[in-house]
Amino acid sequence: MGKIRGRDYISWLWQYTAPYAGRIGLLLLFGLLETFASLAMVQITKEIIDHATVGSGFGRLLTGYVLLLLGMQGISVLSTLLTALVTERFSFGIRRQIYEKILHSDWREVTAYHTGDLMTRLTSDAGNVADGIVRTIPNILQLGIELVLVFCMLFYYSPLLAVFALLVAPVAALCSWWLGKRLKRLQRKVQESESEYRSFLQESLANLLIVKAFTGEDRAVERLTKLREERFYWVYRKTGLGTASSTVMSLAFQGGYLIAFSYGAWQLSRQQITYGTMSVFLTLVNRVQAPILGLAQQIPRIIALLTSAGRIMELQRIPGEQRAAGEIRGWEIGVELRNVCFGYTREPVLKRVNLKICPGEFVAIAGESGIGKTTLIRILMAFLETGAGTVDFYNGSGQRQETGAFVRKFIAYVPQGNTLFSGTVRENLQMGREDASEEELWAALKLASGENFVRSLPEGLDTVIGERGHGLSEGQAQRIAIARAFLRRAPFLILDEATSALDEATEVAVLQGLRALEPRPTCLLITHRKGVLKYCDRELCIREGSVTEECSTTTICTA
Repeated sequence: MGKIRGRDYISWLWQYTAPYAGRIGLLLLFGLLETFASLAMVQITKEIIDHATVGSGFGRLLTGYVLLLLGMQGISVLSTLLTALVTERFSFGIRRQIYEKILHSDWREVTAYHTGDLMTRLTSDAGNVADGIVRTIPNILQLGIELVLVFCMLFYYSPLLAVFALLVAPVAALCSWWLGKRLKRLQRKVQESESEYRSFLQESLANLLIVKAFTGEDRAVERLTKLREERFYWVYRKTGLGTASSTVMSLAFQGGYLIAFSYGAWQLSRQQITYGTMSVFLTLVNRVQAPILGLAQQIPRIIALLTSAGRIMELQRIPGEQRAAGEIRGWEIGVELRNVCFGYTREPVLKRVNLKICPGEFVAIAGESGIGKTTLIRILMAFLETGAGTVDFYNGSGQRQETGAFVRKFIAYVPQGNTLFSGTVRENLQMGREDASEEELWAALKLASGENFVRSLPEGLDTVIGERGHGLSEGQAQRIAIARAFLRRAPFLILDEATSALDEATEVAVLQGLRALEPRPTCLLITHRKGVLKYCDRELCIREGSVTEECSTTTICTA
């Protein structure tokens, strides 16, 4: 990935901003109306003070003031509601697109990021971008226009006072430049430390059983505390830097206000101005300095916007999955590997693998853990790209297609471990096929030997289960996962230690159900159990990175 340049930021931000440009422009208009109304109220305040002294026109001016005040409040309410609405939709738009990008990206590239880091980018970073676009940038434009208008009004009343009021501008500019240079690095450190903190928190909770099994509760708390202290360190440095800069500018502003007050008091004593004009002087000095301070205070938010945008853009640069132009069709699906090599490091896991699984075959792959069985599955399903060699799927008509993301359309997969989601049993099953009928759900459960225990659950199919099947045994969770795969009606079925948590009798029933599927799918089973082998046509073994035949073939491959 190349370095992100300034124009990349602009192009990326505009991509997301364009659909909301009208509503953001309306927010800016609301802000400008509030500015005009408040300046008009300043002028009316002067007239009220002067007319109260003279004793005429007071009621009319007061009425005008009240109407402007009510109008400002109305605009403020509308602006607040619209800002909340646009910010929420804007942030969700970013999250949805990035989430979709992650789902369609190269699996290996995505898994290089920790889940907690991805969550931080999808939540905190997306929120920073939305807040920056919807709130910060319109606010900057509004403050800039307000500064010009207020300065013009102040210059109208007193050119000298206008110059005094702007004496703080160089101080503000210097502080902003100095602050911006240092804040970008600190903001990135804050986001990175937040990602580490969330990652550990998520990981430790997901593996709570392991933490408790190894009596690691105190160590986990200590680690969490250390990560939180690290984040606090960077947050403290960032906050301290911003506070120091704001303090310097505030003192400069107070100096400007003191000059204005002294100058106005001197003119008032010489009866060169009225009390109303004195009030306008002091108000406008604050109003001309407030935008300068406000603009300087937007620097950290702009830095947060750009930093978060950069972190999200990194995700968008992850390569997408390679999808083949053509797709093979039909129920009879086989696969052939020729000279396939693969390694996570320089040391290869698979070496020149040659393997052919014919349509309708039941093939078992055995071997010790860590020899490449799961790696082989991931290559077949195009989660991993081969370092060398080819992987071709073909149908009964002889049509061939090199593996790609498209193969998952005709593959049903049961991975190792508990892969259920929080929700109902029905919702977990429907991940296999969303439009499955009630009868089909129960039929799949019956084939997977899960019908009886699901019927015994309090709400049957609509029983809510927790994350990763909490509330079910490992064997029950596995049977639901197997039923989910059966429900898919895929011509190619991959079972990766799918029956490891089942007792022998249940395992036999599941395998018999698998063999009873009509039409018969091609099936690849990863197993350590010898009892599984008698239900297979062939047994293969991975040794030293190569696939070897361990028993005779009973199904003749003619394709």
